[in-house]
Amino acid sequence: MTQNISEHTVKPESPWKEAWKMFLRNKAAAVGLTVLITILLITALGPTLYGVDAYSMVAAPFTPPGADSNVILGTDFLGRDIAAGLIVGGRATLLVGGAAALITVIIGVLVGATAGFFGGNVDEILMRVTEFFQVLPALLFAMVLIALFSPSLLTITFAIGVVAWPQTARLTRAEFLKIKQLEYVTAARSIASTNGRIMWLVILPNALPPLIVSATLVVGVAILFEAGLSFLGMGDPNVMSWGLMIGANRPYILDAWWTVTFPGMCIFLTVLSVSLIGDGLNDAFNPKLRER
Repeated sequence: MTQNISEHTVKPESPWKEAWKMFLRNKAAAVGLTVLITILLITALGPTLYGVDAYSMVAAPFTPPGADSNVILGTDFLGRDIAAGLIVGGRATLLVGGAAALITVIIGVLVGATAGFFGGNVDEILMRVTEFFQVLPALLFAMVLIALFSPSLLTITFAIGVVAWPQTARLTRAEFLKIKQLEYVTAARSIASTNGRIMWLVILPNALPPLIVSATLVVGVAILFEAGLSFLGMGDPNVMSWGLMIGANRPYILDAWWTVTFPGMCIFLTVLSVSLIGDGLNDAFNPKLRER
């Protein structure tokens, strides 16, 4: 008598699903993600739910937190609601941080991928250009660019992206130099795949994990950069941001601590949450930790 034994094969999990599980095991990263999502929801839905104009004078200047139930976090030197300013200002700060990080990644990946893939004179020239931008005083160079093209969210975003890409370019170059020697890249060459196809469809997807981690950390750097520029008076005076709130109220910090403390706390929490997410992504994409 023969007995049929059905063999059930277990389909392995996708690398991205496995990475997501690894990410959630990092409690600090999960908390960072929760905090960042909360901040994004507040800045997105806050103006509708809170219903106070961030640019209107709603109470006496320098009203401290708790003194007036209508302005829960107090007012600034013009009598504007600090809470409303935080909600609206978060939009500009996060938008500049995210867009500047995107520009940084695009420039860095293009330069690094081209240098790492082609090598030789192309690599030499692009790396010398990268080193030139790397040794420039980043803040000073960004201030010059903003002064030349007038302060606005667009010029601030562009200035941050232009000065922050060298590290991404070096990381991308290193990944391409390593991956282009592997067997599946050689196999792609053997079937006459074009250079563009090999670069963007074969090598780049396998180089994404460290680039994603780098891009996450660049967001935090861009947010701090924007806050620093706004603090120095290089931000758009017509657009509320956390850095602009700190810069505008800095002369009154000893008399009205809340006017700079609450925007500073928002910047701190946002950058900290982004850093924790980056640390969690680093763990999630680390094959040694995954095997363990």
